[in-house]
Amino acid sequence: VQLQASGGGLVQAGGSLRLSCAASGRTSSSYVMGWFRQAPGKEREFVAAIKWYGGSTRYADYVKGRFTITKDNAKSTVSLQMNSLKAEDTAVYYCAAGSGLISSTMGRSSGYDYWGQGTKVTVSS
Repeated sequence: VQLQASGGGLVQAGGSLRLSCAASGRTSSSYVMGWFRQAPGKEREFVAAIKWYGGSTRYADYVKGRFTITKDNAKSTVSLQMNSLKAEDTAVYYCAAGSGLISSTMGRSSGYDYWGQGTKVTVSS
């Protein structure tokens, strides 16, 4: 499975960005697609995830109500709409794919098998 993330950039606080992750290769409906982020000097942290089959989602508390994860099965694409961006959202955002994940484990980076190259998001205050 290959993942290609795009959509990052520079935005002012309060603004919006939309990230996309295109999946190719031997994808499966059993996969969970997730977004993680890593700020300079910090560990990678969970942002949001969605199941290919069924579409159930999970969000980190610090993005609930601001970020929305969606999927387009026909295009094998997962998107992350980010609104009301804050300076603390600045990070490199990675998309990932994993199988066998359940709601309680969707937030664990160790559960994901495939990772994209990351796209940088900078929010200026």
